Amino acid sequence: MASRWHLQVKQTLRAVLSVLAFTALAVGCGSGGEKGDRKPTMNMQQGAERADAILQDTLGAVRPELKWNHGPGGSAGCAKGVAGAATGTGSAKRSITILTVVSEQRRGALIGVIERDWKSRGYKITSVRQAAEAPAVYASTPDGYGLSVEVAGEGQFFLDAATPCLADSPVMDPMTQPNTHVRTTEFPQRPDERDEFWSAETPVP
Repeated sequence: MASRWHLQVKQTLRAVLSVLAFTALAVGCGSGGEKGDRKPTMNMQQGAERADAILQDTLGAVRPELKWNHGPGGSAGCAKGVAGAATGTGSAKRSITILTVVSEQRRGALIGVIERDWKSRGYKITSVRQAAEAPAVYASTPDGYGLSVEVAGEGQFFLDAATPCLADSPVMDPMTQPNTHVRTTEFPQRPDERDEFWSAETPVP
């Protein structure tokens, strides 16, 4: 019972920290990565579609392929100055929940694949969290998108992409189709898809 309680606390804490981090990004971001006070040329919906494409490119670099579903996204308005005045811009976030069971012995290999893919695309690695139970890598693209791959409770992987501040607009749900059925349980859904490679409890040969 105690272990289940600790797991629920960890899951709740991750969700809260994710919201806080995204809110901080949205409040502090600039105008779509452009200098000065020029208005961004892309709106939030277009930015969300680009974020979706970045995440799909990342998933496409992983072999064998991972089973995944969309995680909770979101959007937030951007503010400027000490008074927090609205700027008519906002940021959108997309999230991927990995449902493949990734063993403790293979987590480092998966993080390495993703980090190398990001570097090969010219993305900058901005931070690395080298924690045994909850490692993570954070990156940014040349056009201002913030990326992260994080390991949470029971070794579950999450991929996130947040846009820079873009022209305010409604943001629709992602159009990309998950490669496994949608779970109806509360977030985060636990990994339940075993893979001969990623779930193997031996180091990568």
